Amino acid sequence: MNSFLDRLIIDKSIADELEFNPYYPLINSGLADEVQIDDENFIDLASNDYLGLSSHPEVKNAIIEGVKKFGASGCGTPIATGYSTIFQQTEQRISSFLNLDDSIIFPSCYQANLSLFSAIVHPNDVIIFDHYVHASMIHGIKSAGCKIKPFKHNDMNHLEKVLKRSQDFEQIFVVTESVFSTEGAIAPFAEIVELCKKFDATPVVDDSHGIGAIGENGRGILEYVKNFNGIYTASLGKAIANAGGVIAGDANLIDFLRYSCSGLIYSTALPSSIFFGIAKVLDIIEREFAQRSHKMWLSKRRIEEALHKTGFKLADGKAPIISIVCKNPLETIKLSKILYENHILCTPFIPPSVPPDSGVVRLIAGANLKTEQVDRIIDVIGKI
Repeated sequence: MNSFLDRLIIDKSIADELEFNPYYPLINSGLADEVQIDDENFIDLASNDYLGLSSHPEVKNAIIEGVKKFGASGCGTPIATGYSTIFQQTEQRISSFLNLDDSIIFPSCYQANLSLFSAIVHPNDVIIFDHYVHASMIHGIKSAGCKIKPFKHNDMNHLEKVLKRSQDFEQIFVVTESVFSTEGAIAPFAEIVELCKKFDATPVVDDSHGIGAIGENGRGILEYVKNFNGIYTASLGKAIANAGGVIAGDANLIDFLRYSCSGLIYSTALPSSIFFGIAKVLDIIEREFAQRSHKMWLSKRRIEEALHKTGFKLADGKAPIISIVCKNPLETIKLSKILYENHILCTPFIPPSVPPDSGVVRLIAGANLKTEQVDRIIDVIGKI
C-alpha cells in the first residue's frame, strides 16, 4: 500500500513557491453578483456563466417548483425509474431549440462524450479528430476500439489529406469542438461539414462553449451550417447555466443510444428540478439573447482592448473568451495570483491542459458584469 500511495503525488512545487494555489477555490456564494471567498467579494471571470443566468430569479424559481413537484431525485437510471415527464419534455425542447430530430440528456457532457463512441463505433471504423479537442472527447475516442487519427488544429488542408487516406474504413467520424475553451478559437465548422459530405464521413461536434454563447440567436455552432446531418454534444452547465450534457441528432441514432449507451443507462438520472431550470433558461435565451449577448461582447471587447494596450499577449480567439498567453506554468500561476490579490477570479491553464512549457489565463466576461466592475478590471490591468 505504501508503494502504491507513493505513486499518487501531485507536483505542487509552483503553488508552494508562490504560496498560492488557484485550484479548488472555496466559494461561499452563488454567481449572482460577485462571488464570495473567505468573506471577501471577487469579480468572477472564471465561471462559464456566459449569459449571467445561473442565479436569475426566474431560473431559481423554476428549479424550486421542480423540487416541490418531483422531490430531490428520481433515485434511478432513466431507463428504469429516472425518466420523468419533464425529462422527456426538456429533451424535446432542446431538440427544437437546436432544430435536430431528437436528443438525450446525460448527467454531464463528460459522460456523454466518454460513452458515445464505445456505443456506436465498430472495429473497422476510424475516428479523425482535432488534436485540441476536450479531454472528455479524447478519453471517449481512445475507448472506442477502432483506428484513431488526429489532424492539426483547425487545419482544413490537413484534415482533407487525412480523409483522403482514410477511405478504406467502414465508417469515418470527424470530431471537433465548436469553441476551443482554452483559447477561444471557433472551428471552421461549415468547412468541416462540407469535407465530411465530400468524403462520406460523419461530423461530430462538441458545442459546450457554443450553445447559448455564439450565433445570432444563441443556438451555437449549428447556426453556421445548413442541414446538419451529424452528431451533436454539448454541456448544459455553461451558458445554459444548469447541469448535464446532451447528445442530439438523427432520431434513429438517439433511439439506439437510449438502449445502448452505458453512460446513460447505468447512471442515476439528473434530478427533475434541473430540467425545469434548463427549460427556463431556453425561454430567457429566446426572449433576451440579443440584449444579453450585446453586454457579454461589450465587456469582452473592453477588457481585451485594455490587455492589448498594456502589452499582454492574447490568443486570437473569436469567441467570448479572453485568453492571456503566458511564457510558462510559473508565469501563468503568478498572473492568476496577482489577479486574485486584486479580487479577480480567473482560470489558469497549465500542462497537461495546454502543451508543455506553456500556460494560459482565461477570462470569461459574462453578461452579468456591471460597467463599474469592468472599470475595476481595466484599472487592475493597468496597474499590472
